[in-house]
Amino acid sequence: MTPATDAPHDAAPTRPTAPHDGGRHTTFGRWLYTLLWVLCRTFAVSLLGFRVRFAERPPREGGVLVLSTHQSHLDPLLLGLSLDRRISSLARASLFAFGPFGRVITALDAIPIDREGSAVAAMKAVIARLKAGAAVIVFPEGTRTATGRLGVIKPGFAVLAKRSAVPILPVAIVGAFECWPRTALLPRPGRIRLEYGPMVTVEEVAALDDRALTEVCVERLERLDALARATRAGRPAETISRSAPSGHA
Repeated sequence: MTPATDAPHDAAPTRPTAPHDGGRHTTFGRWLYTLLWVLCRTFAVSLLGFRVRFAERPPREGGVLVLSTHQSHLDPLLLGLSLDRRISSLARASLFAFGPFGRVITALDAIPIDREGSAVAAMKAVIARLKAGAAVIVFPEGTRTATGRLGVIKPGFAVLAKRSAVPILPVAIVGAFECWPRTALLPRPGRIRLEYGPMVTVEEVAALDDRALTEVCVERLERLDALARATRAGRPAETISRSAPSGHA
């Protein structure tokens, strides 16, 4: 898509004519990504009422940590559809063991993470991908919400951003829980909103200590969550003040 700072909430994303991958993807990976993007976009817009708004234009190149709230299994797909660049998400290492499926998720830029292994090894894998210039999704709540509300934000992402020297792009997802709650086997139609906030710049990441950086990002995610909920409910976004309730479970 070509996001603008004043893009309305009901704007639907469109796929760019060419992927911004720096030439590091295979032909198979490019074709597969584009095909799945078109099919999934049709599904998301028509059945899930998928809409997105940006506070500012996200970077189309270079490493960026996409810091997202986590509502359902749909979230990595929704985030990939909302940006006009390829985006990496974390996947269990065991999923790569089955050859055909492993090749597919590798082509889609998944990062293998051994959940039974060292947390340090997992962080190194993410940092390496960020330093290579990728956009990587991190869900700081650690797991999908059980209530639909924003959960407790864990601070580990601050280390990733600092050691990678990349900006942080915060985003709140609202409505995905209703479309696919943890208790449901399959997703159902609904209305999903993504609200992207201003980036935390590389300079801000470097200047703040881990605690202060976490506090800044928590405040932004809380406000974005409130904005997305207001828009989804048909209330003017301007009615949400910076003192809006956090929505923590």
